[in-house]
Amino acid sequence: MVESMGVNLSDIVQAEQVELEDLAGQVVAIDAYNAIYQFLSVIRQPDGKPLMDQRGRVTSHLAGLLYRNANFLELGIRPVYVFDGMPHKLKARTIAERSERRSKAKREWEEAVEKGDYQKAFSKATQSSRITNEVVESSRILLSYLGIPVVQAPEEGEAQAAYMAMKGDVWAASSQDFDSLLFGAPRLVRNLTITGRRRNPGKDQSKEVPVEIIMLGQVLEQARLTREQLIDVCILMGTDFNEGVMGIGPKKGLKLIQEHGSLEKVMALLQVEIEHYQEIREIFLRYEVMRDYRLDWREPDREKVISLLKDQYDFSEARVDSALKRMRAEGGPKRADEGSQRSLDMFS
Repeated sequence: MVESMGVNLSDIVQAEQVELEDLAGQVVAIDAYNAIYQFLSVIRQPDGKPLMDQRGRVTSHLAGLLYRNANFLELGIRPVYVFDGMPHKLKARTIAERSERRSKAKREWEEAVEKGDYQKAFSKATQSSRITNEVVESSRILLSYLGIPVVQAPEEGEAQAAYMAMKGDVWAASSQDFDSLLFGAPRLVRNLTITGRRRNPGKDQSKEVPVEIIMLGQVLEQARLTREQLIDVCILMGTDFNEGVMGIGPKKGLKLIQEHGSLEKVMALLQVEIEHYQEIREIFLRYEVMRDYRLDWREPDREKVISLLKDQYDFSEARVDSALKRMRAEGGPKRADEGSQRSLDMFS
C-alpha cells in the first residue's frame, strides 16, 4: 500500500478509468518523488525486503523506472519527471509525522519477519520506504541516460507539473495525490506508475489498479465550486500544510463551503481558527515555478545505462537490453499528433 500523501478527495471527485494505451501520443509530467516512493513500496520480495544489489543498496526504484518507462515509450507516451525542491516551512509537521510512521512500520516489519508472518511483513514493509539522497541521485542519473527529461521544481513538484499542464507544455500532471488539482492542473492522471495487478497488503489476493483521469473543470462544475473554494474545502479537511478541523472530511467540508461560500464564514460558524490559512491558500494559488525548462526526448544511451545498472547495481544485462529495445520500438517516442484519436478526444 502506497502511503497516502496530500488531501484525499476520492469521496467527492469522479475519475474516468482508461487503459494505458489511451494515453498514446501524450506528454505527461510525473511527480518524481511520488513515483519513486511507489516503486520503493511495491517492488519488493515476499517478505517485504526491497530489491538490492550485492552491496546492500536498494534498487527497487531503478527497476521501476527502467521497466515502467519502457512501457510508456513503447506505447508512445512521453514522460517528464518533475523533482521536488525545498519544502515549505508549514510542511515540517507533516514530514516529521511521516518519518515517525515509517520508523514504526519498519520496526513492525522486522518483528513480523522474525515471527514468520510474511503477509504482515510485506504490508508493513511497503509503509516503511524512505527516499534517500542516493535514491534521488541514482534516479536522476538513470532518467538522463534513458533520454527522459527531468525538471527541477523550486518548491512542490506537483505545483511545477500543474504549471506545465496549464501552459500546455504537457497534456496532464501525474501523481497519486489530488493536490495537483489544487495547484491548477487541468488534468490529473492517477495510478500511471503502478497500473496493473497489485497485491493487497496482508492478503494473498491482488487487485486491478486502473489508470484514472480527473478533469479539474468537471470537478469544479459538479461540486459547484471555484478552484479557490475547493482549496478552502481541503484546508478545512487538513492538507500537508495544516491539520484541519476535527471531524470534517471531504463530504462535510464540501457541504459547508457550498452553503457558506468561504473558509472565513465556515470558521466563524464553527467558532474555530485555522492557523496560517491565508498563507496556505497562497501556496496553492501563487507558487514559485521553474519557467526555463526544456522538454527534449533522446534515444537511450545504451552504454551508460548498462554501465550504471549492470556494472554498478548488478542488473541483468539481458533484461536491461530487453527494456531498452522496447524503448526504441518503432523509432522511439511518437509525436504528439500520432496518439490514438480516442485519447485526443475524450479529455480535451
